[in-house]
Amino acid sequence: MAKEEYAHEADAHRYTLRVGGQIASVVEYTVLGDALSMTRTFTNPNLRGQGLANKIVTFAVDDVEQNTGFHVVPMCWYVAQWFDQHPERADLLKARTA
Repeated sequence: MAKEEYAHEADAHRYTLRVGGQIASVVEYTVLGDALSMTRTFTNPNLRGQGLANKIVTFAVDDVEQNTGFHVVPMCWYVAQWFDQHPERADLLKARTA
């Protein structure tokens, strides 16, 4: 596989994974106070089945943890599933309030 490049494109409110210079997978988000609401994950249909969505979500969650004081609100089903599969990262989830 070609070179993978990860980026946080804050102005566009997204994290990107480029493979061979082309966007392969994206996590989009909105800022909600002290949290990033991860609203959409997309992987180029021609590149699905290679674990790219997992890689970009992992990169995004790592960035939130290491570089911000934010929590994560997993509005996208894939991000929610990712947190289900990584319970050790649950401390990053935004607590629900009634």
